[in-house]
Parts: sequence; structure tokens; C-alpha cells
Amino acid sequence: MATIKRFEDLEIWQEARRLSKVVIGISKSTPLKNDFKLRDQIKGSSGSVMDNIAEGFERDGNLEFRQFLSIAKASAGESRSQLYRVFDNDYITDVEAQRLTAEYETLSRRIANFMNYLNKKDFKGNKFKEK
Repeated sequence: MATIKRFEDLEIWQEARRLSKVVIGISKSTPLKNDFKLRDQIKGSSGSVMDNIAEGFERDGNLEFRQFLSIAKASAGESRSQLYRVFDNDYITDVEAQRLTAEYETLSRRIANFMNYLNKKDFKGNKFKEK
């Protein structure tokens, strides 16, 4: 695996960003735009996935990075749950709900796989190097 120097290069961050953009689009183009609490919750949780991946990466340590990845994975689950609420309120179709929940499920698995990869690495991070 090539060394990643920027969080923007992480495929899991790119996918989280894409899904967040889809959620934002739904929040603008459907009656969800008037359900302020649910709209803000799902926008927040979907953004939290990408933000926690970025924040963890910027901590310069695998231990903290894994912790933030765990939070990102949890936010992906939260977004998936909220998509059911969005569907149950007839803001999106069954097809859209199934597609998006499946995409968040795949993202959760990919985050978990990346966490497992990091667990196998001895590198703790730049902040833990001896001076």
C-alpha cells in the first residue's frame, strides 16, 4: 500500500464525501428540507463520517486515527438509521433508501477493514517517534 500523505487521498474519505453530497442533495430537493430536525440530523451524521476520517488522519498517530475511524463508522450507521426515517416519512423512494443504506453499509465495512489493516501495523505515528 502506498503511503497516503493527505486524507483527501483516502478512498473511504472520498466515498464518505460523495455520500454526504447525496444526502445534502436530498435535503435540498425533497420535502425533507422542511423537516428541520431530521434534515439537520442526517446532514450532520453524514458529514461526521468524512470529518472524523479527516480529523483522525491529521492526528498523526495510528492509535488516535483508529479511534476516529471507529467514530466515523458509527456515524455511517447513524446515517443509515436516519435514512430509514427519511424513507418512512416518504421523503425518498424505497429504491433510493435501499441503494443508500447499502452504500453506507459498504462504507462501514470498508472503514472496518481499514481499521483492521491499521491494527496490524507497528507504526504508531509521527507524534510517537523518539526525538
